[in-house]
Amino acid sequence: MKFLIALTFATATGALLLNNAAAQTPPPGVPGPNDVWKLPNHDAMNAGTVTVITAPAGGATSAFGSDMARVLDSNDVRVLTVLGKGPVHNVIDVLALKAIDMGVVVADVPEFYRLQYKIPDITSQLRYIAKLYNNEIHVVAPSSVHSIFDLAGKRIVASTDVGYYAAKVIFNRLNMNATFDYWTDDAAAIQKIVDGQADAYIGSTGKVFGLLRAVKNEDRRLHLVSVPYDSRLQDLYLPTTLSSDDYPNMLAPGETIDTIAASDLLVTFNWPEKTERYHRVANFVNAFFSKFDEFRKPPRHPKWKEASITATIPGWTRFKAAQDWIDNWKANAAKEATLASFRGFMAQQGHPNLSQDELERLYAQFQEWNRRVRN
Repeated sequence: MKFLIALTFATATGALLLNNAAAQTPPPGVPGPNDVWKLPNHDAMNAGTVTVITAPAGGATSAFGSDMARVLDSNDVRVLTVLGKGPVHNVIDVLALKAIDMGVVVADVPEFYRLQYKIPDITSQLRYIAKLYNNEIHVVAPSSVHSIFDLAGKRIVASTDVGYYAAKVIFNRLNMNATFDYWTDDAAAIQKIVDGQADAYIGSTGKVFGLLRAVKNEDRRLHLVSVPYDSRLQDLYLPTTLSSDDYPNMLAPGETIDTIAASDLLVTFNWPEKTERYHRVANFVNAFFSKFDEFRKPPRHPKWKEASITATIPGWTRFKAAQDWIDNWKANAAKEATLASFRGFMAQQGHPNLSQDELERLYAQFQEWNRRVRN
């Protein structure tokens, strides 16, 4: 009798402990009580932390940095974003600042460095990781100006990190001259046109550009100007449009104009492969690429729909760890496609219920047989 009582007590106690353990086990994806409120290991924390320099708050670039910080946050990766001046200065910061691992740079900036700084190939020191989105060229001028070609010899406001770099490249390629005011702030640029101190404003930024959309323009003195997809621009820029839906204050209802766009890139220094900085960025690349589809889901910035980890950017070399990840991903995708076809073949031969291990083993045997036959 005592044995039965003891057995019953032990069983009840075990069940209670199991229930308590189950109650303390969180559902998948939810951190447990021992996972959150403890100080992290300093070495692991530094090994997994990377910095990305973006652009002033309010634009797509800074929003992308915020999205990366949120989506990739884990025990292995932490992204710290730094608000920078923009793509021209970001190149300098990636090359010179010890605390910066990556930065957002527009694809036409290296050509600007060649023209403005006389540096033949700044990309030799940089590597791109992925394309993030398109920067549309916005040209604002009085309604008498119909095309960018009408601005030859004119006075143009284009801030250094917002439009001057693109304007310099575009005008040079089109064999046009202009006088550029690159020191006036964007907020004052439109007023200079209104006051007759400038003939146009040029900005390279992702649409919709909030500052431009906020311009009153009630008398319709100003509008957005067309930038044709000239053959001299096509190796560096993409064709796109701006519409009255984007800028109802700058275009008549239903109106659309042609313009061009350049790719915003996530870049890093050309770190030697065996260095700590290389491995740190490579660790980020693995997390970023593995979770890439998450960035396309709401409520992330809509410009993520233009992002691509496989896009090839002319004149640029991809960071080796990024290229290795893509090569491995393509190889695995090809293998999955081949195994799917092989599964279909085996089903036709009367073996429809093979496990994945059996399928891979048989396919490996088939490959070995095929190799011997060819040799």
